[in-house]
Amino acid sequence: MKDFKGVFSALVTPLTPAGEVNYSVLRRLVDHQLSKGIDGFYVCGSTAEVFMLDEKERKRIVETVIEQNNGRGVIVVHVGSIGTRLTIDYARHAKQAGADAVSAVTPFYYQFSSQEIIRYYADLAEASDLPTIVYNFPSLTGYSLTIDEVDRLAEFKNIIGIKYTSLDLFKLERFKQKHPELIIYNGHDEVLAYGLMAGADGGIGSTYNIMPEIYRAILDSFRKGDFKAMQELQHKANNVISVAAKYGATQVVKAILDLQGFECGNCRGPFMPLTDAAKEEIRLCYENFLKE
Repeated sequence: MKDFKGVFSALVTPLTPAGEVNYSVLRRLVDHQLSKGIDGFYVCGSTAEVFMLDEKERKRIVETVIEQNNGRGVIVVHVGSIGTRLTIDYARHAKQAGADAVSAVTPFYYQFSSQEIIRYYADLAEASDLPTIVYNFPSLTGYSLTIDEVDRLAEFKNIIGIKYTSLDLFKLERFKQKHPELIIYNGHDEVLAYGLMAGADGGIGSTYNIMPEIYRAILDSFRKGDFKAMQELQHKANNVISVAAKYGATQVVKAILDLQGFECGNCRGPFMPLTDAAKEEIRLCYENFLKE
């Protein structure tokens, strides 16, 4: 099994001015981020505008990233949807394409029961036959995994970890303390340093697209025990994240990628294009904190 611990970029989906997926820019992003120390990629996740992509696009993006990666980094493919059947189809495609692991957000909208959510992940783990990472994102799905549910999920041999996107680091610490065998990924970029202190094995994030070297350095500083450097790096990242929180993480990441020479376009509707005033504030943020 590959080493799944580390920092993973939740890749954006670059779009052309006409709103189509720009696969050539996607390939450039893979190469660039690997050169900056990223350990791998979380493909077709929230940052990728996954639920605004059609089935054909999702599968081609997976194939493109895996081909361009060419075995260099670890590839985790988000295969989640609110239906088990489609989720399994995406998972089987991911395996066929050469993914290292699959992940899925908890099914949403219908307020599924705990038993139904456990069954969803059990069916996914069994059908995909790949290492499976549960995606806990309560602020968007409306569902937060409990320790009892993690106990049950940990019984399935293919379930190896949790992408934990919550600011409740106490619960993260409890999950890791109870199940040290599970790999826990910090999911909120603004608290990576503190998530690592609470027990996370690494992180997966959207702003890793625009400052991969900072997150690489945060993890390296933590591993060396240089907590002062780690905190200073987190402060630097948070100067940018403060602007992303104001205008939307994916929108701001794409705007900064444009400034870095990667034409990523706007987000798909119903996201609104950034205003000129927002773009100017983002440009100043880039100039002050990221431009080399």
